[in-house]
Amino acid sequence: MLDVRPLGLGGAAEIRPRKFGDERGFFSETWNAAAMKEAGFELDFVQDNHSYSAARGVLRGLHFQLAPAAQDKLVRVSRGAIYDVVVDIRRGSPTFGKWAGLVVSAELWNQVLVPKGFAHGFVTIEEDTEVQYKVTSPYRPDLERSIRFDDPEIGIDWPVAATDVQLSAKDRDAPFLRDVETGFE
Repeated sequence: MLDVRPLGLGGAAEIRPRKFGDERGFFSETWNAAAMKEAGFELDFVQDNHSYSAARGVLRGLHFQLAPAAQDKLVRVSRGAIYDVVVDIRRGSPTFGKWAGLVVSAELWNQVLVPKGFAHGFVTIEEDTEVQYKVTSPYRPDLERSIRFDDPEIGIDWPVAATDVQLSAKDRDAPFLRDVETGFE
């Protein structure tokens, strides 16, 4: 049984898998296709990704891929903590340009489901953070797009000051949402 909490943006959700512990440690099913289908999510994951960030304030995003390589993502943290953000990039959607954010951490043992049609990003809020995520389409650099993390029209309230984040060149130079053809309607 999964605890699913909608984030108020067309299919984006926080998911809390059950965790069973004793004096030895714990056990948890972090992915179960049948349980997800029962919860209303039928996903065919084809690739697992793992990122490590040594410092607090590493910001990755906002990223998405165009069709035919658009991705659903299931994001979790096995060590440390992140502030995870999803942004609705479906033009014509009543929540277009709106965002939702939440802490995802090893301690909370929660996950975020990011559907196709959403940009995704996160900032580490603890040192030595490891993030794993499953995707429904392989990485395609030719179809990957980015949106500025500090786009004022989106207005994300990141828990780390913009002057204190560590960004890749790609993320630092990303365009604003208004200048990106998202491919989602």
